[in-house]
Amino acid sequence: MNNINGIEIPRSHPRLKSLLIRDRLITGFNNGLVAHQGLMAHGRGEAFDYLLGEKSMKHTKSAIKTASAILFLAKLPVISVNGNVAALCPKEIVRLSHIINAKIEVNLFYNTKKRKKAIADSLKKCGAKDILGIETKSRKHIENLDSMRRVVDENGIYKADVVLVPLEDGDRCIKLKQLGKTIITFDLNPFSRTSQTADITIIDNIVRGITELINTSQKMSNKNDKYLRKIVNAFDNKKNIAMSVLQINNNLIRNIINYE
Repeated sequence: MNNINGIEIPRSHPRLKSLLIRDRLITGFNNGLVAHQGLMAHGRGEAFDYLLGEKSMKHTKSAIKTASAILFLAKLPVISVNGNVAALCPKEIVRLSHIINAKIEVNLFYNTKKRKKAIADSLKKCGAKDILGIETKSRKHIENLDSMRRVVDENGIYKADVVLVPLEDGDRCIKLKQLGKTIITFDLNPFSRTSQTADITIIDNIVRGITELINTSQKMSNKNDKYLRKIVNAFDNKKNIAMSVLQINNNLIRNIINYE
């Protein structure tokens, strides 16, 4: 049995994993990490997870392997963290940062000092030592971006050559690309601006995909640059996205046939 808000949920419940993920977000909201809007954004993502079959697709492993290769090739990789990411997988983010030697930066659309501090504190409890995006003295602004996502750290996203932006909003992703940065994202919606703009789109639930990225990165940590570049050069993100759309289409057709 699993206990959620004093209610026992049996292990056999078909929506158990989904319910537990939702509970993490609610806990994150209660602890000041997640914005109200973040809860709704998760619901939209969960809808796409239904369409994808709520499981990691085979071709997603290729995207994850390529993402790992790019992160190891990077001179200054940075992981951008928002409230939902901090609520869903803080330990995994910190662990990944250690493996690929990446900096962690807090960056929020609904930006408040209180939320930033709460997110930074939660990451530090998981083993992170230096969290960027908190100090005002190192702030820089991304030009021609109106949202608070424009505020970045001079020593992090501003100088990074590769940025992992899980659960990103499309506007900043587009601007980061225009600045010449390589962008990796987790996004369950293959039609979103972020998915369509990023160099590597991992179309998977971050709770599943981040574990796969960690395991893959551990295996690739001793590979040389030639091997890593070969993986990157062979990857086609448009094909990767198209295969996810095809998966959605096939699932819909299969459900219609089964219903009939």
